Amino acid sequence: MELAKAITEFLDCLKSQKGYSEHTLRNYRIDLRHFFDFFKEKQAAAGAGASPDYPEKIDYQAMRDYLAALVSQYRRTTISRKLSAIRSFFQYLERENLIENNPTADLSAPKQAQYIPAYLQVDEIFRLLEGPDPNTPVGLRDQALLEVIYSCGLRVSEAAGLNLSSIEYAERLVRVFGKGQKERIIPIGHTALEAVQRYLDATLSLRKKQGQEGNGPQALFLNSQGKRLTTRSMHTIVKKYALKSQIMRDISPHALRHTFATHLLDGGADLRAVQELLGHVSLSTTQKYTHVSLDKLMEVYDKSHPRS
Repeated sequence: MELAKAITEFLDCLKSQKGYSEHTLRNYRIDLRHFFDFFKEKQAAAGAGASPDYPEKIDYQAMRDYLAALVSQYRRTTISRKLSAIRSFFQYLERENLIENNPTADLSAPKQAQYIPAYLQVDEIFRLLEGPDPNTPVGLRDQALLEVIYSCGLRVSEAAGLNLSSIEYAERLVRVFGKGQKERIIPIGHTALEAVQRYLDATLSLRKKQGQEGNGPQALFLNSQGKRLTTRSMHTIVKKYALKSQIMRDISPHALRHTFATHLLDGGADLRAVQELLGHVSLSTTQKYTHVSLDKLMEVYDKSHPRS
């Protein structure tokens, strides 16, 4: 079996059938190459040489050896991600009858540590949102970006993918495409809408240039060249204003998404409603945010209960 061809066909399948993003596909390719390079090195060290059909020779013990090597180098979250890519690949090979035995069938990933998402307190998020300079087009863009991510609880990739046509101003709704290109409709607050409108008014000439180029849908958030703002730039923007606001923690766009969910739950929102807004497939993914609400409940309990 030609390995490169098998990996390409596997990734094509993920893209066409499951709608995986280019970012996810790139990570899958990197993780698969890392694993097979590890196996090739073991083959060479043992004097067996490298064969174009070596995926067929990988057995359960080889998987255990790779897992042991990962444990000595990476965090559990990284290990789980790598094993997930490898497991999916061998399941694909098995389904396509390209291998007889799946070496990952009985492989268990290390138990994950309890993950508590980073989030901002109300006063911190207010300081962050007020950080950009409203007297410059760049400041207005950054303010609109921060407001929209926090108002809608967007993933950074979803924010980067927004177009001018994504927002329904009269209905106060935003249409986004999440993981697997799954569409969902999210409410957006008045404050965020006003920030977007100020930003659009300030960048009208830049948008006219973009519209004249006719390169598909017009992006909502632009860089100084009139091109779609990248996720990397959005990370930089959030970190810039976190530092300016004297928030001494590593804050990313995803922390604004966590803050959105946390503040909704603290305000009494139903967990399933928050699940829908975030675009989570499983309710258990959303439940990690309940620790904050429980902290708030404990505080109320300790202050109010006569026998606390």
